[in-house]
Amino acid sequence: MRLGYFAMPMHPAERPWRDTLREDREAVILADRLGFHDAFIGEHLTDRVEAITNSLLFLATLISDTRQIRLATGTTNLSQIHPAIVAAQAAMFDHLADGRFILGISPGALKTDAEVLGILDEDRNRIFAEAIDVILQIWERDPPYDIDLPNNRFKVSTARSGQLHLGVGVLPKPFQQPRPEIVGTVVAPFSKGVIAMGARDFHPLSANFLLPKWARTHWSGYAQGKASVGLAADPSDWRVARSIFVADDDRTADRYGGGDANSPYRFYHRQIRSKFAISGRLAVFKEHPNMDDDAVTDDYVLDRLMISGSINRVVDEILRMREEIGDFGELVYAGMDWVDPQLGRRSMQLMAEEVMPRVNAAIGRGATAAPLAATA
Repeated sequence: MRLGYFAMPMHPAERPWRDTLREDREAVILADRLGFHDAFIGEHLTDRVEAITNSLLFLATLISDTRQIRLATGTTNLSQIHPAIVAAQAAMFDHLADGRFILGISPGALKTDAEVLGILDEDRNRIFAEAIDVILQIWERDPPYDIDLPNNRFKVSTARSGQLHLGVGVLPKPFQQPRPEIVGTVVAPFSKGVIAMGARDFHPLSANFLLPKWARTHWSGYAQGKASVGLAADPSDWRVARSIFVADDDRTADRYGGGDANSPYRFYHRQIRSKFAISGRLAVFKEHPNMDDDAVTDDYVLDRLMISGSINRVVDEILRMREEIGDFGELVYAGMDWVDPQLGRRSMQLMAEEVMPRVNAAIGRGATAAPLAATA
């Protein structure tokens, strides 16, 4: 089982923006040194708490400061950008990163982002589906492209103005062939979108704010999609994100992992719960659909979504979670604000150097490769 990293990321609104950007960079650089397989970074235009406005731009600052970690948008919000721009910029990034690139995609769920762009009343899921079709066509075709897919708003051609003998009218192709890995974050229980991912060989990432019992439904949907095109689903393609804090002792873990009022994990899950309540999406936290919304408290969410403790306790909780949802290929560690930078770094180090080798030994896959030494 691989170890990945995912950050939306969330920081208290009063923190200086440049400080949180530096901290987010430090976390990915540390993940690289510790041997994490990939790092997914989210983006929003209009959220002061989740203040990375362009994940591709942010990740570009990390190419020279990392060695092996794959840099992943988490996600590129395809309803907000013309697909030709996404295709061209992602292709350039793939070359800059020598193929250490994963294209994470979603429609973009934040309504204020949609409103500021004038698409609040648009069907953003449909725009998303149309955009990814065009991105793939751009990467597959040669100029002048002449992309005019049925019922698709995006028409792409350079036939009228291209001068191919001068190199004008040519959109770039990615470094990885035929394309980079494409990953979609899945939030809804019984998602229909994950079925389409399986059919198109996109890979699912089950969100860390989803109960394990609902994450399990993503695998059955993905397998259904694979079967629809005559293929068997491979568990190694499935990523499952979790909120995890590892400490040298259980007392510290219980405090920093949610017990303390200043815990970054309490802050994170309060933000998620509050935002989902406003958008009518509390079902992701519920044990059963008819559960009252008022029962979904901060403590309820933390009790069900947090994995925290000393090394052995975290190993046991991860193994129990895996028994509940089934086999998967990558456990994705959710990044948080570093209220205490020393504890934040130590948790990532213990996760990579102690927890994952024990988890892999327990499931019979052997220990992961020894990580590079981490800075304190």
